[in-house]
Amino acid sequence: MYARIGMGCEFSKFSACCRGTEPNRPAPEAQIDENEEKRKADNLPPFHEYTIDQLRKATSGFSVENIVSEHGEKAPNVVYKGKLENQMQIAVKRFNRSAWPDARQFLDEATAVGQLRNERLANLLGCCCEDGERLLVAEYMPNDTLAKHLFHWETQPMKWPMRLRVALYLAQALEYCTSRGRALYHDLNAYRVLFDDEGNPRLSCFGLMKNSRDGKSYSTNLAFTPPEYLRTGLLIQFLSPPSCFSSSSNFVFLVKIHVLRTGLVLIQIRRCLTSRVTPETVTYSFGTLLLDLLSGKHIPPSQALDLIRNRNLQMLTDSCLVGQFSDHEGTELLRLASRCLQSEPQERPNPKSLVNALIPLQKDSEVPSYVFMDIPHAAAAASPLSPLGEACLRMDLTAMHEVIEKIGYKDDEGVATELSFQMWTNQMQETLNSKNKGDAAFRHKDLKTAIDNYTQFIDVGTTVSPTVYARRSLSYLMSDMPEEALNDAFQAQIISPFWYIASYLQAAALFALGRENEAHVALKEGSSLENKKNTN
Repeated sequence: MYARIGMGCEFSKFSACCRGTEPNRPAPEAQIDENEEKRKADNLPPFHEYTIDQLRKATSGFSVENIVSEHGEKAPNVVYKGKLENQMQIAVKRFNRSAWPDARQFLDEATAVGQLRNERLANLLGCCCEDGERLLVAEYMPNDTLAKHLFHWETQPMKWPMRLRVALYLAQALEYCTSRGRALYHDLNAYRVLFDDEGNPRLSCFGLMKNSRDGKSYSTNLAFTPPEYLRTGLLIQFLSPPSCFSSSSNFVFLVKIHVLRTGLVLIQIRRCLTSRVTPETVTYSFGTLLLDLLSGKHIPPSQALDLIRNRNLQMLTDSCLVGQFSDHEGTELLRLASRCLQSEPQERPNPKSLVNALIPLQKDSEVPSYVFMDIPHAAAAASPLSPLGEACLRMDLTAMHEVIEKIGYKDDEGVATELSFQMWTNQMQETLNSKNKGDAAFRHKDLKTAIDNYTQFIDVGTTVSPTVYARRSLSYLMSDMPEEALNDAFQAQIISPFWYIASYLQAAALFALGRENEAHVALKEGSSLENKKNTN
């Protein structure tokens, strides 16, 4: 395809893409700092099987508020944001119950992917296949997807040096996976590229898992399907819609509808082989990503090649990039995309060749990604602590008690309750009395009485109240019972996922337990949630 598109081309800015051969110079070897890679791996826990209760707790009961994405037709799934007890943020992918019926197959596949550890990946940390559930647990990436930054940006478009960095980092991720025997990546697209807290692009580990139980990757948009899957098949024509036709897991149907002048409807149905992922199809998908980076749009490859042949290169270049790159840089990136989109799979470059081609194109390598992305740096983004945050850091439980007592139950507003007409029965009145007695004891720091009465109220289970859990948590803390305090602080967050008081109490309990690093993470999260609440 690359050699063919160059025939007869005589344009200046991208003329080099019309040459059929590359300069005969050795490409530099791909360089990924092995010490940095080891450091990243050392900071991550080994692959782990989680229980459904752990993940339910981490995601606040799979709360709708924690949904990050929801998609998939052949293998429907939902991705949730979550937080483990050690304060590590995670992404939890929960498959539809009909996916992965074989638990052993799911566990084996997840375990294999979970052995990978690399700074270019959003790494897989664990899984869960308990009680019919199929869940994957990965590192959480807080700064959106490449699709968001390229196609749906709000403040500024992605800068050219950052686009080149994205291309290189993705190629390095694919090279690493290939070197570890995981060359197949399913459904590689701009939504699979995530940005970490430093603004660096990472390739989602979820694409390394088969995305259906039969191990095939189904193309949802035939315009982006590699050409080898559209060559085979038969073309069937009907003068009226067929009453039915059967499909197969091995085929998809490409349908075109034409209204003839006679009023008849002509329906063309083309049966095409579905996309079994191969290393060559992954490279083809990488080529479409290079087009995305160059154009800032999701242009079907066939359309891009037509634009090249017709010399309509303006449509291939993001107008926001004017003046940001040289003719040589644009030419080389387009030429590399063309090589990836070759119609013959064996003519497409492998990941190592992609890395070697992209390294010389890098610009401003010393500039951190968060600067290019205009993302506040984690180290510089910390806001001054509020009085409550300072009290938590100092472990001033008396000051924390004053704040929690002062705000009362106003943060329970909007929290779902299970109260019914039974609240007026003697039993319910007794239950409410236990809460009121607990409040009175909490006010006067009669901690044992407060704990006992709050426990009676909680055990009945008729009312959901994060504040009751928060008050009992602080009572436990002031009674030198940090483990119990931590459990209640987590329970308060499950009920109200974005309540800053719950995070502060977790931090205080973790400080009391000597878990300093985790405590500082919880403290930072509490401060962030409090600032968001005060600015809304």
